[in-house]
Amino acid sequence: MNSRQDTTAVSPRRSDRKTSTPAVSSGATGSKQRTLMQALRSSTLPISNFQLSPPNSANLPKDDTSTHFIYGERDDSGHSRVFDAQTGVELRRHSDLWFYDGSLVCRAEDTLFRVHMSLLARHSVCFEDMMAIPQPEEELNEKTGFDLSQEKDWRTGSKTRARIPIIVLQDSAEDVEYLLKALIDGPTFGNNDRDDFRVVSGILRLSTKYVFELLRSATLAHLSTAWPSTLKGWELREDLAQSYELDHPHKQRLYPHPFLVISLAREVEAPHLLPAAFYDVSRYTYTQIFDPGEDDPFGLYPSPCPMIPPCDMQRLCVGKEATQHTITNLIQAMGNSLPNRQPALHSTHAHRRSSNGICMTATNCKKDFGELVDLATQHYLFDRERGSCDPLYVAEELGQLKGAEFSECKACALSLECWASREREKIWKMIPAWFRLDAPVGAATLKANVVTATI
Repeated sequence: MNSRQDTTAVSPRRSDRKTSTPAVSSGATGSKQRTLMQALRSSTLPISNFQLSPPNSANLPKDDTSTHFIYGERDDSGHSRVFDAQTGVELRRHSDLWFYDGSLVCRAEDTLFRVHMSLLARHSVCFEDMMAIPQPEEELNEKTGFDLSQEKDWRTGSKTRARIPIIVLQDSAEDVEYLLKALIDGPTFGNNDRDDFRVVSGILRLSTKYVFELLRSATLAHLSTAWPSTLKGWELREDLAQSYELDHPHKQRLYPHPFLVISLAREVEAPHLLPAAFYDVSRYTYTQIFDPGEDDPFGLYPSPCPMIPPCDMQRLCVGKEATQHTITNLIQAMGNSLPNRQPALHSTHAHRRSSNGICMTATNCKKDFGELVDLATQHYLFDRERGSCDPLYVAEELGQLKGAEFSECKACALSLECWASREREKIWKMIPAWFRLDAPVGAATLKANVVTATI
């Protein structure tokens, strides 16, 4: 069969093309989701038939959760026990997020939440469009609605409806709890430590998935203080981390594992978090990252260590190599940061001219800088002391080796500090290029002088 015949055989008929529904990618924005939901408004699908699942749910195993419940005897609180009719698993009402006047029951794993549909619709385009779908006139039955007569506060003869819709959320109950608490009580963020990150990441995942735009923006702004996109923000972040280490010398590091941040940033499409996360983890040796001891920064994490995709692991390896070259170049370039030199016209004017930005003791300063280069080479490259994998830290330390308060030549001391400040700005701007963060995710190879390797 020739190519034309093949094309004809697999192409849809003209009538099929006219009636086919346009495809919407899994990464559709809120506006695309709204268009899709508007197309459903002419139908009469009950809300309780919806199971909101992740975009990649097609690759997940089939889930047995359903909206068909059976009810048992009443417990000590006066509520009837609830069981999944298909699996027989007992479901529990959330102790705090079960409101007696709620109009919707959300099921996540084996936990039930009774909340107000109007609250969800007010903050989420997804739930707003779901609420706008016309509902069938017939009453909800045992397979589509939650039986309110099983509640302890139900009164016989009540004029309120006997059942309310049920929605199955294919998310963890913990994440749903964090999201609902942030919506109802308002988001209360912590200090970006590990416990705070667990809460914030859950809120961010679901606020992105269900298009809670304001909550997503607030969560990203909070995360950006720990994983900033500016050098000034990074300096503030490091000051907080240093203060925490001084106050808690025997505790785990303040911030969560950078691999968790990288995975979250990829999941919720927040690329501005990636440079700080990649740079943070690159400051540690491979042994500290993948086989940490109890005293290492990542030693208190549960086993196994969190991981990232192979393409991001390749970016990390390439970036770590770039940081090592940068530290070597910094030390070699430090001697070139001396200011303009002029021969001393008179020894009594040496101190005054030095304070005006001109080095009057060139021979002594050149000797001092040579000794500082040797000292830095031994400390960072040979002895591998603190900061040996951190170019920003090394640049800051080098700039303080000839303090203006104690150095005899203030011109050279100030020149060294200015040089270090400029180098730190250059380093920060180069971080995205070091880790090839402009390359597409999942690329088979990384360009720009990168040697292909199997990881």
